[in-house]
Amino acid sequence: MKDEKIKLSSEEREELLQTLKARFEKNMSRHPGLEWAKVQAKLETNSEKLWSLYEMERTGGEPDVIAHDKKLGEYIFCDCSAESPKGRRSVCYDRKALESRKKHKPENSAMDMAADMGIEILTEEQYRKLQELGNFDTKTSSWVKTPANIRTLGGAIFCDRRYDTVFVYHNGADSYYAARGFRGSLRV
Repeated sequence: MKDEKIKLSSEEREELLQTLKARFEKNMSRHPGLEWAKVQAKLETNSEKLWSLYEMERTGGEPDVIAHDKKLGEYIFCDCSAESPKGRRSVCYDRKALESRKKHKPENSAMDMAADMGIEILTEEQYRKLQELGNFDTKTSSWVKTPANIRTLGGAIFCDRRYDTVFVYHNGADSYYAARGFRGSLRV
């Protein structure tokens, strides 16, 4: 990330904090026992993380707090949009997959976008944990962090929810679809 990218105007900052607060208060079941004032105080001291949340919001992720790591004192935000974030779809898995395509390359890859945004792509375990908080990706799918042994063989994995069940599938890492994006998480 470039330093000039991570600066929000005071208007963008205030609008984002209001949006995050409203979502936090509307979805208390995602974070029982947590207080917004403490989350906001942590956010206000970390402009880089606030910028990453802004990017999550801008690309349609609807980030919300889903956990609190008491040991590290960090709040864990995750994309909680009903479907895979619209601004992060039609991407292949990673840079290697993107560069391997000879024709019809997507504009970007999930791993590159996540790195540019300062967030982590969800693991399968994190994705399953998110699904305990609601029904996500019932019409779309999301790339998840792929184990090295699968990626070495040219594959990547993605998840979705169908028939009230979370499924894990595989595809060539260079594939991309209009209904597949990725979800991210951020520790603050």
